[in-house]
Amino acid sequence: MLRISAFLVSLCLLASAETLAAPEISGRASVVDGDTIEIHGHRIRLHGIDAPESRQLCVDDSGQKWSCGQKAAFALADRIGQAPVQCEGVAMDRYDRVVSVCRKGDVDLNGWMVSQGWAVAYRQYSEAYVNHEERAQEAERNIWASDFVMPWDWRRGDRVGGQEAATRSEAPSQSRNCNIKGNINRDGVKIYHMPSDDYYGRTRISPSRGERWFCSEEEARDAGWRRARR
Repeated sequence: MLRISAFLVSLCLLASAETLAAPEISGRASVVDGDTIEIHGHRIRLHGIDAPESRQLCVDDSGQKWSCGQKAAFALADRIGQAPVQCEGVAMDRYDRVVSVCRKGDVDLNGWMVSQGWAVAYRQYSEAYVNHEERAQEAERNIWASDFVMPWDWRRGDRVGGQEAATRSEAPSQSRNCNIKGNINRDGVKIYHMPSDDYYGRTRISPSRGERWFCSEEEARDAGWRRARR
């Protein structure tokens, strides 16, 4: 009996600790970036999504860079407006942010950001918004109408076109021109597109699906991709 009681007490303490670790927070929100807000001094990370970083750039079909990270933050701020936001805590991350699902009324803001093409599903932590991402990608909404690298890859130093930002090992002038698109079609066939190919501009690269950029045709062929039919 004592062992059972001690076990129940432990469960209650654990539940209490988790509640304290991931509180429910509501109030007027200020937007930090496309997946982070602040309410009453609490920094809140939107659960299950990853938006372009504030300094991240995307590249449109004409080759023009645009500030997709800033645009994502503006989109979230416009969607919230002055209305109160309710955030249900899921966990605390290593930066002491509350990881939450946040809502404006009946609208799941996490899902809205992904469905509008301003963020991607963060599959490493949740698959709740994978369908939202697939619909946004199919409709080519916002970031899906451009070339971009996944936010988690951008944080590691990857940039559009497979070029890394001037890094520890190479200067900008030494970066390789990796502009060959390695696409995987609906049948799972790996096809690479050269800049001169008919469908190059329409082809989107999604690293989360195993797609990638190549620096040469030889590299693409060696990796198992074949040239697109022109």
